[in-house]
Amino acid sequence: MTKESGFYSIIDYTVDGPETQRALLKAFTEIQKTWVRFYPGYRSAQFHLSTDGTRVVNLVHWATEADYRNFVENSDTDGRMAAIRQALENLPGKAEINMPGAPTYLAYEVTPGPRP
Repeated sequence: MTKESGFYSIIDYTVDGPETQRALLKAFTEIQKTWVRFYPGYRSAQFHLSTDGTRVVNLVHWATEADYRNFVENSDTDGRMAAIRQALENLPGKAEINMPGAPTYLAYEVTPGPRP
């Protein structure tokens, strides 16, 4: 049995090593706190760091697609994008986004339960 568990925006970065990976994590955690987390329906942002130090995947979890769309339509996109550009410029190394847009997904999950 699966249940819908929200809506995700997923952003994938390639970085040039662990130092840049940690710096990107720190910078983008602050961007979430400053620009995103107070919008209705925001649930969380998870940052997945590859163990080889070359990738960072950011999953932003929303309660519904409508909440995400509200954020996109009503947030200060220009200000947030300027903050993102500044964060990328201030990294100790190179980071680049791996896709032209931010893919979005409906999420379904299987939760713990009894053995069949």
